Amino acid sequence: MSETGKSIQTQRSSSLVKTIHYIVVGLLIAGGTAYWALKPPVLNPMADAGAAEAMALVQTHRAKNAPTLLQALTQRAQNIAARGQGVRLGEWTVESQKGRAQGYLVKVFVREEGTPQAQQWFEREYIWQVDVSKKSVVPLSMPAEDLMPPGEAGPLTRGDNPPGL
Repeated sequence: MSETGKSIQTQRSSSLVKTIHYIVVGLLIAGGTAYWALKPPVLNPMADAGAAEAMALVQTHRAKNAPTLLQALTQRAQNIAARGQGVRLGEWTVESQKGRAQGYLVKVFVREEGTPQAQQWFEREYIWQVDVSKKSVVPLSMPAEDLMPPGEAGPLTRGDNPPGL
């Protein structure tokens, strides 16, 4: 094969590689844009001002043994870790509550190692119901209720009509 033939073949393969690179980059950009545009709001609570306020209301709400619920959960995780057990504080999520205009559910999972010998883990689900218009925070799960100050128990101990709603 002559030098000219090798040069033409090299140019063709180089052109093909560039085209493939452009297609891959274009697909990545298109996929990222589609994900950003179509992702559910639970993944990005800050996209909804009400959801962001609901999360802030829960995280800054008074707790039983700490100034705020966020600090109480962080302190709980640190205490478990100090005992030598594994613990993972999950992501805070906010969901719009169906049938309620200003109602949201704020959730966070805490995954804790049971006994190190058994190699078992369990999760505690902390759930609060938030009414942004009334600025009320009501615990809906036993772990969440355990963090609340006295007198602010949720429906688990107060019946069907939780206080503040």
